[in-house]
Amino acid sequence: MTLIRTSNRLYPSVFNQLFNRELVDWNNAGFSADDTTLPAVNIREDENRIQIEVAAPGMNKEDFKIDLDQNRLTISADVTTENSEVAERYSRKEFSYRSFRRLFNIPVESINGDQIQAAYKDGLLLLTLPKREELKPKPARAIEIQ
Repeated sequence: MTLIRTSNRLYPSVFNQLFNRELVDWNNAGFSADDTTLPAVNIREDENRIQIEVAAPGMNKEDFKIDLDQNRLTISADVTTENSEVAERYSRKEFSYRSFRRLFNIPVESINGDQIQAAYKDGLLLLTLPKREELKPKPARAIEIQ
């Protein structure tokens, strides 16, 4: 038996790329690890607030649950629908379950947690997290020389 030495540079990188990372990036594909769909999220920040937009069409505002615990903001929803049709010769019953949960680490020391607002309209859940006044950027101030 003849041993053949291979270059350690090529093979580890190929195996690292294939086996040492997830084969599918669930966050980018819109699915979680348990095959439930995750709604698209936009996060914007300006000097006065952080805004989080969650695309969740076909839901009602009562379907959502939003919690702020320490520095973790959790947005979740559970929707169950049932359709049934009964006729003389057949009956049909369909169930549909949709749920998701998104977690965000929020710098709670920089937001005013008591004034967080949420609104749901036209399939878009909008959360507004106002920043604390003392942490907002202040304009430059001229200092007089004496």
